[in-house]
Amino acid sequence: MSRRAALIVLDGLGVGPTRDTAAYGDVGSATLGNVLRASPGLSLPNMAALGFGHCADSGIPKVESPAGAFGVAHPRAAGKDSTAGHWELCGLPLTDPFPTYPNGFPGELLAHFCHRTRRGVIGNVASSGTAILDQLGDEHVRTGDWIVYTSADSVFQVAAHEEIVPLAELYAACQIARELLVGEHGVSRVIARPFVGTPGAWARTSHRKDFSREPIGPTLLDRLGDAFVPVVGVGKVDDLFAGRGVRSIHTATNADAYALIEGGLQAMHRGFLFANVIEFDQSWGHRNDVAGFAGGLAELDRWIPRLLRQVREDDLIIFTADHGNDPTTPSTDHSRECVPVIVVGPRVRPVALGELDTFADIGQTIAEFLGVRPLVAGTSFLERVWSH
Repeated sequence: MSRRAALIVLDGLGVGPTRDTAAYGDVGSATLGNVLRASPGLSLPNMAALGFGHCADSGIPKVESPAGAFGVAHPRAAGKDSTAGHWELCGLPLTDPFPTYPNGFPGELLAHFCHRTRRGVIGNVASSGTAILDQLGDEHVRTGDWIVYTSADSVFQVAAHEEIVPLAELYAACQIARELLVGEHGVSRVIARPFVGTPGAWARTSHRKDFSREPIGPTLLDRLGDAFVPVVGVGKVDDLFAGRGVRSIHTATNADAYALIEGGLQAMHRGFLFANVIEFDQSWGHRNDVAGFAGGLAELDRWIPRLLRQVREDDLIIFTADHGNDPTTPSTDHSRECVPVIVVGPRVRPVALGELDTFADIGQTIAEFLGVRPLVAGTSFLERVWSH
């Protein structure tokens, strides 16, 4: 079978409240729609043509005859972080949320971390990555102590200045943290956050590295590996699965990801391309940068025709997201939202998919399309969209 499928995850591009948004404190979050409403004059004709305007509260005008099948997917998994979102997209919804630490990590755990890494710790608070550098960057440079912090997500983040702590040492410390953070403290990700600069002008670098928990059950990537179906990764997807079933080239910008997606499709005869497009979340959502987010949407819209020129007769291309990250709200954290589901390809029927009960329906559809064993969760919608 020479079929190709591509799953393009627009990280953080939620399209409005899901059924339990209020329980997560995210009432009012509707990432795509709120950015459009805050950006008068922003036009996204190519996204509209695919059917994004029909996806819940997208803010994009509806067109009479979309080119793609369209709908939204609701999260079933507990939590609102990238790992849980991507695992669910690949057929593995979490039943129990990853632990979070709004009041910081236990002292005993940090004592073990300090003993094994031979450096002290400052911070140990929930904070945005830029704010914590403004608060503690100077003290870190003076003392060499790790800046440890978290967010609303299940993450243990370690920041260090590249001229004070070599990258290799920072990565080794994060690996130690990963070994310590198990069981009840099994956070989703340990993240190395290197930075450079001087007081008042700190800047995080592109040398971030994630140390994720390994998936707790079989995923789409495992099914594809068992069947020897080639997998190409773009962006941080390998980090989110602890490297199981996928290797990927990491990207600092959306433009880099788009170029790698095009190149991957050009080189791929058959198989699965799995891409994470990072800046909607990392660069703009977490920093409440509405103008940057709007510019990123315009860039995505301009890229869509280039992508479509790479699409072959038997291709299945799906755009979606893993959670929301609304830059128009006071929060700088992820938001619990439903996500768009846009399915395109020459043989895709432009039908309304409605509201899917889980992101896992997407992975189940790809599994059926590529002829591998069914996933443990999700219902395929392939028969609804595919013209035989």
